[in-house]
Amino acid sequence: QVPVVESGGGLVQAGGSLRLSCAAGGRTFSSYDMGWFRRAPGKEREFVATINARDGSTAYADSVKGRFTISRDNAKNTVYLQMISLKPEDTAVYYCARTVGTRALVDNWGQGTQVTVSS
Repeated sequence: QVPVVESGGGLVQAGGSLRLSCAAGGRTFSSYDMGWFRRAPGKEREFVATINARDGSTAYADSVKGRFTISRDNAKNTVYLQMISLKPEDTAVYYCARTVGTRALVDNWGQGTQVTVSS
């Protein structure tokens, strides 16, 4: 379990952009794969993106490919999610977590950050 605090969400019009941040605790953050997940109203939480600790390689859900970019700054223990060309269907609470593949390795989710995209 990696303690995290997500931030950066907000209300944006369709086509707009946001950058989410995830500040993580722990002295071994740089050795963990990290990722973003989201939960839309009435839906299950789903994988969005992940970034590898060793080589920085990334993977994305098909629904966000080409629009979202995950990155990390190990010196700041922070993971980012740059989102462009936002769509109303991107509306959700976004969470970050340590990942194994596209699965979250987490006991208790953080509070997340709300992203609302208006049409």
